[in-house]
Amino acid sequence: MIDEMTTVLEPSPLPDFVETKYIKDITNRTLSYIKAGFPVHFRGVSGTGKTTMAMHIASKISRPVVLIHGDEEFTTSDLVGGEHGYRFKKIVDRFVSRVLKVEEDMVKRWVDNRLTVACKYGFTLIYDEFTRSRPEANNILLSILQEKMMDLPVGRGGEEPYLRVDPDFTAIFTSNPEEYAGVHRSQDALRDRMITMDVDHFDYDTELAITQAKSKLSKQHAEIIVNIVRGLRESGKCEFAPTVRGCIMIAKTLKVQNITPIRSANGAFMQMCQDILASETSRVGSKTNQAKVKDIVKELVKKELGARKTTDIGERAEKETIVETV
Repeated sequence: MIDEMTTVLEPSPLPDFVETKYIKDITNRTLSYIKAGFPVHFRGVSGTGKTTMAMHIASKISRPVVLIHGDEEFTTSDLVGGEHGYRFKKIVDRFVSRVLKVEEDMVKRWVDNRLTVACKYGFTLIYDEFTRSRPEANNILLSILQEKMMDLPVGRGGEEPYLRVDPDFTAIFTSNPEEYAGVHRSQDALRDRMITMDVDHFDYDTELAITQAKSKLSKQHAEIIVNIVRGLRESGKCEFAPTVRGCIMIAKTLKVQNITPIRSANGAFMQMCQDILASETSRVGSKTNQAKVKDIVKELVKKELGARKTTDIGERAEKETIVETV
């Protein structure tokens, strides 16, 4: 029986998930590695869809999901389990008439944590940003991934000192680059036991499809946003390259405000792009970089909107010419 303290997610298709040729290729490769019995590790910068991809792969496996988020404060017991509270046992003896004998026994209660639950029942483990946990906390994974055995603490009580990992157990890991704040270098021995797939920024068609799906904007307006974000990324002048997350933020804000990029009043669209993209691409407190990014975004917005207005004028003129001819 699974302890009530452990949250287990039922696999299901993600809402508004976009499957382009690029996404399908990653999905098929990942599933082939998992089918061969290997854990998979998605590694890449923040905002490139690693966690979403892991959840998507888990939905394809169709096994219950256990989700763990890496944490600097984690110890092995946070993954495996530990003693939480006590179990009380009370015996009342009335064998002798008018004599009451009471015995109470208090025993510490062991609770399996998420990693143990996943291994025991053959669930899919998603260990998100696992390198945020200290390397010594993750040592327990070495025997799990290689020998398919899990060493159990002595205090678990009365059971075997190890747990044989269920054959259906699957592990999917994600991580950010080591230069990110709060990220530890993963052990070579652990990294050697998994297949690492470096996740880069999406291609144009995928970024466009995701922006549309998440915001419900028209293709024309989504294209403007994606072109601006990609233009900033390709400039190479940001501390952190903007991702599709920036596209989604701008697009959703536009939708909420019910304005369009071309006809936004008082430069609202321009200001929105500058605020969101300067925030996403700069370190905290880096005012110099933020100012530089805002200048680049300003030029990109002017260029993109100018091109769109020219196209609109040309199309209207062409339509008027056709009408006059008729």
